Order: sequence, then structure tokens, then C-alpha cells
Amino acid sequence: MKKGLIGKKLGMTQIFDESGNLIPVTVVEAGPCPVVQKKTIENDGYAAVQVGFGDQKLHRVNKPMKGHFAKGDVAPKKVLKEFRLDDIDTLNVGDILKADVFAVGDIVDVVGKSKGKGTAGSIKRWNFSRLKESHGTGPVARHAGSLGACSDPSRVYKGKKLAGHLGAERVTIQNLSVVKIDAENNLIAIKGAIPGPKGGIVVIKDSVKKA
Repeated sequence: MKKGLIGKKLGMTQIFDESGNLIPVTVVEAGPCPVVQKKTIENDGYAAVQVGFGDQKLHRVNKPMKGHFAKGDVAPKKVLKEFRLDDIDTLNVGDILKADVFAVGDIVDVVGKSKGKGTAGSIKRWNFSRLKESHGTGPVARHAGSLGACSDPSRVYKGKKLAGHLGAERVTIQNLSVVKIDAENNLIAIKGAIPGPKGGIVVIKDSVKKA
């Protein structure tokens, strides 16, 4: 990984390119992300930088974390993430990473937490088809149907697609392109949709697999 940022999803809009084509984009407030800690192979066994995002009130931070932020001389942050970058020699504790670490045309992966949708039935959760609502089917049109066999194995196999909790899970969208960057306001416009609700925390990093 060459670069990465923590950001907040602001919402979707649309912009026009130089040819007049309409492009749907998601606007992300990416940074500023100060470097809180620098991990080295000698001390930690691997090389990485820990960055923070979003100011946190001091009284909401426990004593161990207060010491952690004080050691790096960084104001308390709501979110901390590690990035195992290829080259961390150029970064030091206290450096600020902003939206301009990315450039227009970069291909990125975006990681976020999808919207939680509570308990959902098998049709909404797994795209099952429903039964016909006529000719003696009964009031079971949206039921999941038969679950298992008879006396052998006398149980329902694990992992069977049933009703249950839907959403609120880690989702990665790969190979999205950066369309526009507003470095002054730390805004990045990414083509297409990304996981999560408005205000949700996302991680933007350069794509491993190029489109």
C-alpha cells in the first residue's frame, strides 16, 4: 500500500467532466489525519503508521489513550487506523495527511460499514423468490420453505440461508476512480457509491488490483 486516509462520507452528488458527461460521485471528507504513532520493524516487528481522524473531547478519552496521544503530541482523535505503507521513512509523528495525498485519476479501494437493516426475511436478505399466492398455497408466500431432510441427518446444516440480521458489516468496494479533489476543504469526489450512511467513517486506500 502506498497511501491511505480515513474519511467521513458526506453524501452523493453528480458532476460533469470536460466533455459534458454526467458522473455520479460520492463526496468524502478525507482528513486531516495526523500521524499518531510510527511502528518500526525493530520495535514492533512490522512497519506501519497509525493515523487519527476527527477531534474528540478530552473528557471522553480514558487515561491510557490520553497518554498515547500526549506521547505523540497530537490532539485526541475519535478514530485510529493503521496503514502498512510501502515507505514510512518520509513520515514522522505529528505529520498531517490531507486529501491531496491522492490525485485525480487514482484507483482506490474504499472500506466502510454498510447500513444496518435489522432483521430481514429470506427474500430481502438472500433474494429468494416467493411462492404463488393462489391455488391453495396458503399464507406462506414469503416463507423460506423446507429447511432440511428427514431422519438423516435430522438437523439443519450450518450456514443455510435463512432470515436474520442484515447489513452493519464491513464492506470493501474496489477499483473506484478519484474524479475530483478539493485540497483546501479536504474533500475527495469518488466515482460511484461507497458503503455506509451519511456521516459514516470510511477508509480510502490505493487499490491493490488496478482496473
